[in-house]
Amino acid sequence: AALNINLSALIDPAGDHQNPSWRSEGKTYHFRRAYLSQIDSQIRALSEKGVLVNLIVLAYQSGDPQVDQLLLHPSAVAKPPNRLCAFNTVTGAGRKWFVATLEFMAERWSHPDRKHGRVVGYILGNEVNSHWWWSNMGHVSMKEFADDYLHAFRLAHDAIRRASSWARVYVSLDHHWSIRYAAGDQQQAFSGRAFLDYFAKSARQGGDFDWHLAYHPYPENLRDPRFWNDVSATPTLDTPRITFKNIEVLCRYLRRPEMLDNGTPRRIILSEQGFHTPNTADGELIQAAAYCYAYKKIESLSGIDAFILHRHVDHPHEGGLLLGLRRWGEGRPKKKIYDCFEAADTPQWEREFEFALPIVGLRQWN
Repeated sequence: AALNINLSALIDPAGDHQNPSWRSEGKTYHFRRAYLSQIDSQIRALSEKGVLVNLIVLAYQSGDPQVDQLLLHPSAVAKPPNRLCAFNTVTGAGRKWFVATLEFMAERWSHPDRKHGRVVGYILGNEVNSHWWWSNMGHVSMKEFADDYLHAFRLAHDAIRRASSWARVYVSLDHHWSIRYAAGDQQQAFSGRAFLDYFAKSARQGGDFDWHLAYHPYPENLRDPRFWNDVSATPTLDTPRITFKNIEVLCRYLRRPEMLDNGTPRRIILSEQGFHTPNTADGELIQAAAYCYAYKKIESLSGIDAFILHRHVDHPHEGGLLLGLRRWGEGRPKKKIYDCFEAADTPQWEREFEFALPIVGLRQWN
């Protein structure tokens, strides 16, 4: 599972003594009990059932001037798209709050008693190579953004390591690999490959550490789930996009010597991706077939640890995308993909997946 956690809703700079607290560098920090209880209940419900939980760490514009000044990057625009900003590790107060918050989170959700649930990974930001929309830092060059992100990432990693020797910390990238998101200019979006290369090189120069990758291999056209037809997903390392069609390229790329962590490939999770349901008579079959094909590809790749489907229910405010296992509306009716998802890692998978073979153009899954 991947759950969003909004640091703006978590921190309590007013210091209400009724709220949980944490000591960091000789200072006490407080965190909002109501929001924390809500997150606890989600994490605990999942981890108690054996689900591995990853948190997507985000900083939303809150409208509270004190909170926003502490958490949001000073260079972010006044009205960022999606209200998401880069982390403020620039000011002294912002940096201390950021570190204390990550320490508090890691200690709470790595504790041996698992009283509050267990978190195995922290994804720092969302699709940061397209930062203007998901981690806004104003108009900046790729190097300026990457340097700032690496600084925040290293702070987060070290804070988490003080409480947990095993929780992983992930860089988040979208499916643009050697191209950038076309809706933005070169100060708003960067190619994933260039960003990752620069991040890895800079991390080595400053003292390497165990960072990992959370990738989103959506189809090239989010409204067409038939990724096997993706033209911009090629088998070469300079492919414009990495989607499920050529996802093995990503595994191969992370095995390059300059990407290794002490000789070992860094781990990949697919933390957000899904398949639209076309508005056609066979739309549900195409969506489900795309999931079956993607699942079998990912199952065969040893470098990928998780395939987290987005989403469980269609969302009425997701730009018309219908990505769910269920439809929105009364009763949340199941789609064809629901049965495939349910059977995917059981002995029934072959029976449920068989319909997909002619749709995706295969004779057998191996």
